[in-house]
Amino acid sequence: MPSNKEFLSIEKKIGYTFRDKDLLMTCFTHSSYAGERNVESNERLEFLGDALLGFLVADALYRAGGEDEGEMTARRINFVSAKPLEEAVRALGLEKYLLVSGSMRDNLGKKAISSLFEALVAGIYLDGGIEAARKFVVANLVFVEDKEPNHKGELQEFLQGRHLSRATYEVVRREGDDNAPRFTVSASAAGKRAQGTGKSVREAEKQAAKELLRSLKKGE
Repeated sequence: MPSNKEFLSIEKKIGYTFRDKDLLMTCFTHSSYAGERNVESNERLEFLGDALLGFLVADALYRAGGEDEGEMTARRINFVSAKPLEEAVRALGLEKYLLVSGSMRDNLGKKAISSLFEALVAGIYLDGGIEAARKFVVANLVFVEDKEPNHKGELQEFLQGRHLSRATYEVVRREGDDNAPRFTVSASAAGKRAQGTGKSVREAEKQAAKELLRSLKKGE
């Protein structure tokens, strides 16, 4: 069971404080752990979160305007797929708090990690309502198509080409009001570190990746 310190760390990372700590714990309870301890897993929350996430992403795309139904549908499917959800969880450093059986700790699958994002969306919704869930989703999923340079992808290609370990990202600061947050993210690779800021974690990651790539290229 997470300690009070771990609960505080999780809540700081997600930008939301749970009134119901048991619900927060359930968000992080994988079925393998639940089976061993005879407690509720996050699978029901995952089910609800999947539906909520689809709605919230669709709502954000609709409000952004300028696209037809087919384009919005394609983008919604892309945003709620496993990869961006997994990336969002890893960017926040939440996967380490997932409660799993000991045998699975070193072999967590992408599904378990991406499902954690969905469970958190549902947990925040049940604990604080739809606007709290919306803020979490908007802060941690990017709603801009890849018309902008893919700085994270460029950084990864640079590192792979030199047989270096992939970059890691860490949220180091969250400022501003809940309706207008500002995130600072640190990107690290090859012994170097750089920071970026943005209105969402994903936006801050991109800026951090851009600055880190620039630093690495200078050092060649």
